[in-house]
Amino acid sequence: MFRTIKWYIKFICSLAFNNGELKRADRLLEAGKNDEYESFVTDKVSGWAMDRMTDSGARVNVHGLENLPKDKKGILFVSNHQSNFDILLLLSYLPVAKGFIAKTELGKFPFVNQWMRRIHCLFMDRHDVKQAAGVILDGIKQLKNGINMVIFPEGTRSKTGALGEFRGGSFKLATKSKCTLVPLTIDGTRGLMEANHYMIKNGTVDLYIHKPIDTAELTKEEAAELPARVKGIIEDKLNKKE
Repeated sequence: MFRTIKWYIKFICSLAFNNGELKRADRLLEAGKNDEYESFVTDKVSGWAMDRMTDSGARVNVHGLENLPKDKKGILFVSNHQSNFDILLLLSYLPVAKGFIAKTELGKFPFVNQWMRRIHCLFMDRHDVKQAAGVILDGIKQLKNGINMVIFPEGTRSKTGALGEFRGGSFKLATKSKCTLVPLTIDGTRGLMEANHYMIKNGTVDLYIHKPIDTAELTKEEAAELPARVKGIIEDKLNKKE
């Protein structure tokens, strides 16, 4: 109970006290210091996320760092989704700048939404087909402009920890931008929160970075099979852990 209370208090306070940092980021952007701005917001958000992971007591193991493409720009990372901690995990332990395709609810969360927008996150309403299609188009543009993106193609967190269906539409981000796709397997984040009725409990988390897939080289048939292929890679790692 004490860990949970402490975690939520620090989560809220750390956001509320960062308003000055937001203003500093905006001043850098207004001054045209784009590279400095990108580095600043990435470092701030990653550091904040790392603190929240540390506060949870999570023991994190990262596997496959050697699989990250040498040119760390315009990569689409595709991951399974177990927990609210997944974004915190990837912000802190996936060592590249990245934005997320996130649900619209996060776009309404005070302070969180402001930082997410500054690292190029896009907010999708899964119940609004037109809006969701627009987000996919914006994501394709960002990938083409060298911004790394993360998607959770299940669309929502798994209620049981089992891998859900992968929505094929989100893979247009990769096939239309012709970017490099890197599958990710997250195992263990559900045990930090959701499995405990939202009480924070320490535990071991494994993050697996799989070998990249060059979508520019895919045939039409291979592109159509991409969702199943990526799901199979992630599911195989989860099954081997059991």
